[in-house]
Order: sequence, then structure tokens, then C-alpha cells
Amino acid sequence: MWSPDEIASLCYNHFNKLPKRGKPEAGREWTLLAAVILLTDSSELKTVHKQVVSLGTGTKCISQSAMSTKGDILNDSHAEVIARRGCVRYLTEQLFRAVSGQSSDVFCPGSEEGKWTVKPGVSFLFFTSQTPCGDASIFPMTGSQAQPCEPVNALQSEESERRGLKRHAECDLEETRQGPRMKTRDNHSSRRKSGNTSEHEAITENKESIERAYPPDLHRTGAKCVPDSPADPLQPGLLYHSVGVLRLKPGRGERTLSLSCSDKLARWGVLGFQGALLSHYLQAPLYFRAVVVGKCPYSHQAMQRALKTRCSDVRDLPSGFSAHNPEILQSALGFPHNHTHTEAKHTHTQGRISPCGAAISWCAVSQQPLDVTANGYKQGVTKKALGTSQARSLISKVELLHSFLKLVAATEELPESLRGKDLKTYWDYKQAAGAYQQAWTQLRLQAFPLWPRSPPELLLFS
Repeated sequence: MWSPDEIASLCYNHFNKLPKRGKPEAGREWTLLAAVILLTDSSELKTVHKQVVSLGTGTKCISQSAMSTKGDILNDSHAEVIARRGCVRYLTEQLFRAVSGQSSDVFCPGSEEGKWTVKPGVSFLFFTSQTPCGDASIFPMTGSQAQPCEPVNALQSEESERRGLKRHAECDLEETRQGPRMKTRDNHSSRRKSGNTSEHEAITENKESIERAYPPDLHRTGAKCVPDSPADPLQPGLLYHSVGVLRLKPGRGERTLSLSCSDKLARWGVLGFQGALLSHYLQAPLYFRAVVVGKCPYSHQAMQRALKTRCSDVRDLPSGFSAHNPEILQSALGFPHNHTHTEAKHTHTQGRISPCGAAISWCAVSQQPLDVTANGYKQGVTKKALGTSQARSLISKVELLHSFLKLVAATEELPESLRGKDLKTYWDYKQAAGAYQQAWTQLRLQAFPLWPRSPPELLLFS
């Protein structure tokens, strides 16, 4: 009913229709794209309607010292996170429509009082133009595939972090992944047909020379192992990284508190991508039916490990929660603004290629669907306006909280978890989502005991 290429094409075309603001400069800047797609199955018509409901671009995140106690700055502006936050904004409006007696594309009344469920035939896909940073991006290279970044030692790695090369290890240098491997396969095929032993020996020698020229190596990630976990060995080749561990995204010099996109996708696969606040209203968590990756260096095994295997044995979850098992697919279509395509268009007069400093959020809401940010605040905001509502992103924590509070105010019959409680802060509302917090506790205990906890003082805004 749909294919990975259809999904990729839908997302790229949607990006192309957006205004120029926040987009990378052709030939000089690159970025990454992610999106959430709403699928509506029509069994009668035997069709599937596909709609982008949230789209995000971005490659950066802020350091711990730049985080705000007001919830008014975006800590993590990687495309995957931007797309998911935009989707939460979209879902909040859809719930608002539902509780107000208007039509919703997503929700219908659930069987529990004050709860809502997804309409029959409705599901969600997640698309990302690049393998998620962190564990999913660690896998052996094939043949003469180029390393996305030069081999570095520990000191060089720290220096790269200080220079702010946040996602260079994930930049998709799509070298000919099938080059030598395809040739070897073709030659072996002809040998089987001819039975020519000397030809077989020549091929074997050719294969050995390729392996000498390109010794086994890993695709690497810029994300660092979380504190108290075993450090990366940083040994040559395949022993450079540990796999399966939680990782923090690098920042400008100082380490961030932002977990890698691989880790966040794994978490959403158990807790749902709706977040704690919306879980008050939902009878069950929302999971992605599939995760589709654009054309880039890719390993299905690494994606399975990072997104699914690490959480597959989590048990004793509250009713409705599970270790979800999304389909993982790859498209043959690359994002036109990724590093590879940008490098192909680059001219020497444009200076050094660099990641785009802006992050774009678009979601299918009725008012102000487009939100462009830089360094966690609205792009172009003056220093004088910092700290005011004018500077805030519409997908910042405090803005999403305000949208949620409007939903609560419009609800005649509140969910049980919100009744008779003196809830004031963002922290209060998150903690009151009992089933969600129980699921999060089990996920921490059984799969991610080293997941860093956010300082409570960063969540006490209202």
C-alpha cells in the first residue's frame, strides 16, 4: 500500500514547498530531515492516504550550561527530535478538536472515561533522511566505502567536539557501497559458470588487495558514552566503538544532556512518542508502525539493535505499553540537502562546507505551522528579546505545556489522572501521568539504568 521510496519522496517534496527561511545554502550548507507521516487506511476504497503531519530539520544541540529553567529553549535540535516535538504539537491540537466536539483526523472516544484512542485505520510512520546518531550509526563499512570522518584519537576527538562538529560522523558520504562487493559477486558468478580456477585465484588475490587497501573499519558516531558506562575502546578499525550503549550528543566544547537519536527512538518504542503530558488523555501509547531511513550509509542489523533489541526483553509494563516492534525499512532516495549532495554542488569560492545553523519545524496545525530556530531560540531574535515569549520556539517545553493547559481547560470530563490534584508545574503534570511514569521506571531498570536524569530545577516552570 506504500513503499519506502513513496514516503521519502513525500517528505522531500513537502520540504521543497516550505519557504526558504531556515533552509541550507546550496553547495555550502547541509542538513538532515525527519518527518512523521499519518497513514489512513480505507478498507472500502482499498487505499492509504499519506500525509506529512510534522517535519523537522536540524543537526545541533545546546550544551548543559545553556539550558534554561524556564523551558523556553530547545535543548536538542536534531531533525528527529524536532519532528517528534512538532508531532506532539499536532496531536495536542487534534485532541483539543476532539474534546471540543469538532472533527479530529486522529482520535475518537476510548472505552475509559475521559480517554481517547486512535481511530480505526489510522497509524503513524517515522521517516529520517539519515541513520539516527548514536548506536544505530555504528556498523562496519563495506568495500571501499569512505569513512564519514577521518580516524581520530581520543585527543583529536575532544578537539573536534570543542570545534562543534556535532554530527560530522553521521554525514552521509554515500560512496559506492556496492563497488568492490558487487564486482566480487559478479566475478564469482562468472567463475561458477566457467569453472576457471585461474580466474578464481585472480579474484581471490583482487579481494585480498581490496582488503589491504581498505582494512575493516566502522562508521563512527560523534555521540559519547554516557557517564559511568564503559568508554569506547578507540582502537583501530572495528574496535573503535562499543555498541549497544547509551550516548550523549556532543556540543560546542561542553558535553550536552541530550541523548542520541538512537536512544530516543528506542525510548519512544516503549513509552510511545506522545510524551508524558498527552498520555493523560490516551488509552494507550502511540507507536510508530514503521521507521523509514533515506539513502545513506545504513545497516539493518545496527538499526534493529539500536531501536528494538536493546528494549525487547522489558517486562512488567502497565496495560497498553509494550516493547513495540516497528518495521525498519530503507529508501533508495537520498535527501537533496544532505552532506553528499551538498559536496557535489560545492564550489571553491563558497568556503568550507558546514552544517546549517537553523532548525525548521513544520506541523499540520491551524495557526503558525512553521517555526524556525537557531541556537534553541527563534531565528533572528534580538538579544533584548531573549527570555520573552517572542523568542520562544512553538515546540519548546513551555509552549507545549501552555498548549496542553488549553486542552485541559477545554475538557469537560477530565481523565482520572488529572482530577482533584493541585498540579502547577511542568514537572507536576509529567509526574501525575502514573502509567507513563511506571513504564519509564521499568524501562530504566531493565534496559537503560544509566539514562541520565534531567535536573528537576529545569522542569519546574509553569
